[in-house]
Amino acid sequence: MFDMEARRVIEALRSGIPSRAVGRYFTEARPQIMKSLSEKLETVCEEGTSGGMIITGKYGEGKTHLLNTVFNMAHENNMVVSYLSISKESPFDKLYLVYQKLMANTYLPGREQPGFMQVLDAMTPNSPVASELLVYGAKELETDKLYYLLKACLNTEDQEEKFQLQADLMGDFIANPMLRKIYKRIFNTTVKFNTSFSKTKHCQDYFDFMSLLFQKLGYNGWVILVDEAELMGRLGKKARQNAYRNIYRFLNPDPHLMATFSLFAFSASYEEDVIEGKHEFENLAEIYPEDQEPGKAVLNAIMKAPQLLPLSREEILQIIDRIREFHGRAYGWSPEISPESMIRATGSGGFLLRTKLRAAIELLDQLFQYHEAGGIRVDELGKESYETEVPSLEELGED
Repeated sequence: MFDMEARRVIEALRSGIPSRAVGRYFTEARPQIMKSLSEKLETVCEEGTSGGMIITGKYGEGKTHLLNTVFNMAHENNMVVSYLSISKESPFDKLYLVYQKLMANTYLPGREQPGFMQVLDAMTPNSPVASELLVYGAKELETDKLYYLLKACLNTEDQEEKFQLQADLMGDFIANPMLRKIYKRIFNTTVKFNTSFSKTKHCQDYFDFMSLLFQKLGYNGWVILVDEAELMGRLGKKARQNAYRNIYRFLNPDPHLMATFSLFAFSASYEEDVIEGKHEFENLAEIYPEDQEPGKAVLNAIMKAPQLLPLSREEILQIIDRIREFHGRAYGWSPEISPESMIRATGSGGFLLRTKLRAAIELLDQLFQYHEAGGIRVDELGKESYETEVPSLEELGED
């Protein structure tokens, strides 16, 4: 009987594309950094404090896999997870675009698909959670837009209005005049914003609000995972400096960002290629001569970040053994080939971890289909054997 979950894992590894399924089952490697991350998540859950961390690693050495592993750890801790890969559509110098992409890739614990509006839909206007959120939106944020937005969203019976208001919470920000119009229709009261909301200036309000919302919905915290952060290096000089300042907000958050842990994954070459190659400290002094601390703190954090070193032979053997187990479950056979033999047979599989794993899967594929690969044979029961030549008399020695 084939194990479809095991087959999904093998196919993900075969493609070389990191996946949450692989992150769920392959967690043994790099125990030190995983222990540190686990402790940070527990602190967020238990104390409700926020913070962040940067990791670096070479291409193909498992940064994305580590983020997927943290993804699963967070869900096991009843935490909401938002996942973002930096791209031209989500440059980190524009926080409102980052927010929009994060909301589109926000996963509640136990859910395979993104989205959280179904939980918000269950909230009633006079519930204790709604009351707390409304008070927070009115008094604690830089603007009071979210107070009017949430109150209108909870009380409107017009489905098109509700869709517009919920889309705003997802990052498709509604214009202030339209919000005034909707609120006026529902409550027959004129909106008077304490500060006119601007998405370029006040987007942090939305991150702070969401961090409280997830807590009040019964979750232990919010984990924000940012992959391929090295693509920030392609931004212009000033845009990069603004991106560092935005990262600082997550590494050293203000008290309004509650129970949130942010993890950024950079390429190990970022220090050489961008920080040194593009003279980032000099750029910082030029662009923000009076306020260098946020940018300087982030640049130093990138340079001091823990790096994912290549796995040891023992760690690779452990992973190869798990792949052998999953391949057997995926295709209904029992490969009794040892991990050591697999490493010997796939020695030319390349230097990157992902290519070594793909070579191991290819070896198992050939053994499964043809009972022979890389000098190794297996019988019908999957047990390995080797072809050996008949020794000469000289090799045996004379009696």
